[in-house]
Amino acid sequence: MKTQWIPAIVLAGAAVQQASAAELTISCGAVGAELTLCEQGVAEWEEQTGHEVEIVSTPNSSTERLSLYQQILSARSSDIDVMQIDVVWPGLLANHLLDLNEALGEAATADHFEAIVANNTVDGRLVAMPWFTDAGVLYYRKDLLEEHGHAPPQTWEQLTAIAREIQAAEREAGNDKMWGYVFQGRAYEGLTCNALEWVASHGGGTLVDAEGEITIDNPQAASALDLAATWPGEISPNGVLNYTEEEARGIFQSGNAVFMRNWPYAWSLAQSEDSQVRDKVGVIKLPHGAEGESAATLGGWNLAVSQYSENPELAADLVAFLTSEQEQKRRAIAGAYNPTITSLYADEEVLEAVPFFGTLLPTFTNAVARPSAPTGDKYGRVSNAFFNAVHNVLSGNQSGADAVAQLDSELSRLKRRRW
Repeated sequence: MKTQWIPAIVLAGAAVQQASAAELTISCGAVGAELTLCEQGVAEWEEQTGHEVEIVSTPNSSTERLSLYQQILSARSSDIDVMQIDVVWPGLLANHLLDLNEALGEAATADHFEAIVANNTVDGRLVAMPWFTDAGVLYYRKDLLEEHGHAPPQTWEQLTAIAREIQAAEREAGNDKMWGYVFQGRAYEGLTCNALEWVASHGGGTLVDAEGEITIDNPQAASALDLAATWPGEISPNGVLNYTEEEARGIFQSGNAVFMRNWPYAWSLAQSEDSQVRDKVGVIKLPHGAEGESAATLGGWNLAVSQYSENPELAADLVAFLTSEQEQKRRAIAGAYNPTITSLYADEEVLEAVPFFGTLLPTFTNAVARPSAPTGDKYGRVSNAFFNAVHNVLSGNQSGADAVAQLDSELSRLKRRRW
């Protein structure tokens, strides 16, 4: 039974059905079923309010999408009313975004994860509502590990060894397309997420610490990158150097990889009727290095309203609907998108659809944040320097030690005396 949504503007006493229906624009949907789920949510809001919404196509790459948003907002354009923004963007875009505390009231965030609400609050202004959270997880082929006598790996070294062994055995058995491990290796924000997990889980820190100090130049970080550099061409295809989430998922879901690092959204797709790995997949926390603990990069997306919207109150109402409890529950069940509302992690229907939400809740709530807060509006350049340095190591052009030393110098120049 569907819970009826009561629009915020109705609660405020305004009439939803206006003399002429307004039209909004929204940017949403990047990978997997994300676009379809957003379209469904938007269609429900349209039906209930009588207004129309155009979904604007934007790049799948988060790096390219941020660049597009910055261009639109810098021009004070009203082309996009509602924007899907990454968890690391609030500080970068805050000056161009509506204060949703004023538009929706402070009670709107009462049930959401406090850490994400704090992340989305800049100088006391709530510039985005939490839509779904994320953290990196490890997918593995339960059937293949059982067949070859292995438990899921606890360390990156174990993953490397198991992946190499099973890959060789499967190829010998006739599957020449089998690979051991796929991940996001393109030089973009996704590689920052992967590499931060490698470094942090080896005890190498988080690139820049909470106080803004640069920490990347250390032996543990170098060792983590050197290990990852052994994967392309060995247990990962050389093409992994240009993989985003969807390329990695395509290889894994077609049955041609033993392990995959990805976000939780890939679960429901792996379990779809046309998936080659349906009912053969397990999900666990990511491995760790010899000197560290498992680390999962905090991901997730939020919805924000442009200050230049011609219908800011209506746009805020659309945001409130799409981030509401009933919408987040629907998206969790249909697409395995992590809710930002704590109570949904104990919801029986959600756990039936996505069992690992319960067992991996600590992974989601304790995920490692990228250093966007301490580096402020320079985060984009910090991340760019990081993923390019890592890509150089993965490509075999530089050692881990040389890369982190050079990166330290580059970040020091970028920082100067303060971020």
